[in-house]
Amino acid sequence: MQYRTLGRTGVQVSALALGAMNFGALGRTTQEEATAIVDAALEGGVNVIDTADLYSGGASEEMVGKAIADRRDDIVLATKASMPMGDERNHRGGSRRWLITALDASLRRLGVDHIDLYQIHRWDPHTSDEETLSALTDLQRAGKIRYFGSSTFPAYRIVQAQWAAREHHLSRYVTEQPSYSILQRGIESHVLPVTTEYGLGVLAWSPLASGWLSGAVREGRQITTNRSTFMPERFDTAVPANRARLEAVEQLAKVADQAGLTMIQLALGFVTSHPAVTSAIIGPRTLEHLHSQLAAQDTVLSADVLDAIDTIVTPGTDLAPEEKHDTPPALLDPALRRR
Repeated sequence: MQYRTLGRTGVQVSALALGAMNFGALGRTTQEEATAIVDAALEGGVNVIDTADLYSGGASEEMVGKAIADRRDDIVLATKASMPMGDERNHRGGSRRWLITALDASLRRLGVDHIDLYQIHRWDPHTSDEETLSALTDLQRAGKIRYFGSSTFPAYRIVQAQWAAREHHLSRYVTEQPSYSILQRGIESHVLPVTTEYGLGVLAWSPLASGWLSGAVREGRQITTNRSTFMPERFDTAVPANRARLEAVEQLAKVADQAGLTMIQLALGFVTSHPAVTSAIIGPRTLEHLHSQLAAQDTVLSADVLDAIDTIVTPGTDLAPEEKHDTPPALLDPALRRR
């Protein structure tokens, strides 16, 4: 396993991080299975576990907490907050009121006294940067969190938050967690240059593009990825964007075969090869999935292979732009574009 420094924190983290989104109802993963996955990941050299309060309504955090009992200090533990936790309108967002409550709940579910990396799951347009950063700084000074970061922030919001921290003499975000894969390369044109400029660590989620790059989606075969069961529209090959992805996948499969790699090795090797990326977050649902992904931990792609990928998917291109999660609110809500 390769290890990199997380931004400018000095903390050493594995090039592959274990994502726990599938623990619980979403991935139909039991506590026994989750513990086995955590055990195998740690044995394989992974030292980062990433979860969120949202995942399976908090069940993921509870399962992670039980799985890491008695070895907390060996793990860089990350979780997230700000997404809606129920119907109550104030149980979400980046306000001081909610973040303090949300963090205490996460600590209870995880069974720990601090979080190593606490991340704002999505930018909250209703809350000022000063409000959120002030609350996070106080939680850091109280010892409840060691560092904090952002997740899926547009590039301009990353910059604004860095300036707000400087202007108000507050601690700053030290990481960003964006979606990044061979099929979703948009962050190369805006987010990654900004994270590099500010020295942020980058934990890339969905490096297998929700299963599109795992080998589970191929021409003429039944789609077997779990995601297709509850997001069928994202795998409907009659949709033009999905058709474009499938055509790219078939070309990428040839590149992988010629290089003697699996699709998973090609996909994870691509993400971890970018100098701005610290770790790729893998989200296995089973031990079999984990082992197939850990097999990519030392994969180094040659320049020829990277050039071939660039030919298939142009750098800075998103093949499914409608699935982006960092779209400015005004592009989604017409009321925000009109007086």
